[in-house]
Amino acid sequence: MVRAETTLEEERPTSGAADSGTNPQPAAATNGAVAAEADASRVTVIRPASRIPRLDIGELWHYRELLWTIVWRDVSVRYKQTFLGVAWAILVPAFTALVYVIVFGKFANFPAGSTPYPSLVVAGVLPMQYFASALSLASLSLLSNLPLVTKVYFPRTLLPLGGVMVPLVDFVVGLPVLLVLMWKYDTWPNGLKVFTAPLFMLLAVVTVLGLSLLLAAVNVRYRDVRYMIPVFLQVMPLLSGVMFAVDEIPTKWQWILSFNPMTSVIAGWRWAILDAAAPHPGQVAVSVSVALALFLIGLAIFRSSEPRFADTI
Repeated sequence: MVRAETTLEEERPTSGAADSGTNPQPAAATNGAVAAEADASRVTVIRPASRIPRLDIGELWHYRELLWTIVWRDVSVRYKQTFLGVAWAILVPAFTALVYVIVFGKFANFPAGSTPYPSLVVAGVLPMQYFASALSLASLSLLSNLPLVTKVYFPRTLLPLGGVMVPLVDFVVGLPVLLVLMWKYDTWPNGLKVFTAPLFMLLAVVTVLGLSLLLAAVNVRYRDVRYMIPVFLQVMPLLSGVMFAVDEIPTKWQWILSFNPMTSVIAGWRWAILDAAAPHPGQVAVSVSVALALFLIGLAIFRSSEPRFADTI
């Protein structure tokens, strides 16, 4: 896929004719000459898409209206022709947390530390539900928008980017479930650390965007991605500490789990919202490094494959 950039250079008449005493040309003739010169000086520059692993912020801003249109379209049709509508954004985390509380809290007796187990689980389910929905939607975004990819030019990164933004709506709608439990168990945030909660969600967004860019590019050629993602998401809650307090397990396993950025997202989110145990700064640094590496690798592979999307898909 190539881009066409057009530059137009116009030469304007100087005032020398008027100063020399000669009769100036009629305005119509002058405008016609300028138009002819403009057509003659029109230059079309065709350049291949950049393969440098970076986001062209200027180009994304230029197509911002398309991004909002894609996001609004996916949000509006997400629960279209459903009986309960947007209530599913509340029921899904509530039912999931209920199963976790019964199975892992009552029978398996997973460690929860000083935080009430229902609040601990719901505070882990909400970010994990966002991660699962965003990864499923964004990684298949190129195939879901096949006519756009093959017929219209726009930055292809808009599709995975829109895919990771849509589930944020469900995340916000599901927050009342956590608020009810915080009120019931009196686990309100303490101090200004509540303002760090969006930073941990930003870490989740960067992580899922990097994975989505990678999987979306791979999915164009190999359609196994749609079968691999459900298997991957089934084990993610156990590897991210959704059902237990990360600080209650052996230190060795805490460092191993820190290579999964969602572990620090959930631990940090609980610390900021529920006043739970603070995540280890070194483990958070490992998670941030892995998230940035995933983002750069995913972006590099996506950009290098982007010129062939329309031909391969």
